Amino acid sequence: MNAVLQCLCSISPLVEYFLSGKYVAALHKENGEVATAFAYLMADMWLGEFECVSPEVFRSVISDLCPAFTKKTQQDAQEFLIYVLNELHEALKKPCKRRCYGNTSTSREDRGTSSETSIITQLFEGQLSYDITCLACQTTTNKNEVFTVLSLPIPSESACSLQDCLECFFQQDTLTWNNQIHCSFCGTKQDAAVKANIGKAPKMVIFHLKRFDYQGSYKRKLGTNIYYPLSNLDLSPYIYPLFRKNPKYNLCAVVNHFGYLDGGHYTAFCKNTFTQNWYSFDDAQVSEIPQSAVQSAAAYLLFYSCKAFSVPTKTHNY
Repeated sequence: MNAVLQCLCSISPLVEYFLSGKYVAALHKENGEVATAFAYLMADMWLGEFECVSPEVFRSVISDLCPAFTKKTQQDAQEFLIYVLNELHEALKKPCKRRCYGNTSTSREDRGTSSETSIITQLFEGQLSYDITCLACQTTTNKNEVFTVLSLPIPSESACSLQDCLECFFQQDTLTWNNQIHCSFCGTKQDAAVKANIGKAPKMVIFHLKRFDYQGSYKRKLGTNIYYPLSNLDLSPYIYPLFRKNPKYNLCAVVNHFGYLDGGHYTAFCKNTFTQNWYSFDDAQVSEIPQSAVQSAAAYLLFYSCKAFSVPTKTHNY
């Protein structure tokens, strides 16, 4: 919990939205407990008088709504992140007139469609576009899917790069046997080729590195050392149509996982907007680290921004 909260609290546009009090006008009070607790936690972390802040109130609210995240057993940081983003969106959403991207996503199963907008969708939501080609009649159809977190496969057990993971994710795949599609032109199930690209790139892109491998009863954690750039991550090979001239991203936060499948510990690396230095957060232990230390073999979640953050406004209305 602490590691994910540290990363979210280092994202300046999100911080400023809550510190400025803008969230109050959008808040749905009937389900706004998480958003309100998050706002007060932001204020304590950025404007408070204490060097160390305990997220006890936030934890209590989460405990009431989803007790699974407060059990003594280890919980998955990616699942917790998605839960928090979903709760914040539900509390702050409002209708919008933009085109609907679709209603399926690995990271927003309960949120309906993108006909509703919030600070969460504005910052984190992207769109995947799938070209599905029937291998019998060669007819191609398109399917769109919104996402807030991209879960990337790890193609090597020893070492690889983030680009290797992206290439593996976006490579063409063939659907056969039980995965066949129903082709409306052939009128029956057929093998198909599927190719994904990013139809809409988000302002903030979060990568989940799939270190936990489950195959039936067999499970393991992949300790692969994955190289990821701290700046100028180029996503243009995977974006179509290429709507942005320079779709490059800079790293702003990392969640690390140490340990094994059934037990472990999460820490965070975050870049401070004021000092532009990197800091390590290990529960109550905070220390400045060199850029070279940000490259971690324990990286589990990577937070990238498409542009440099400005310093958040230090005002609030509560």
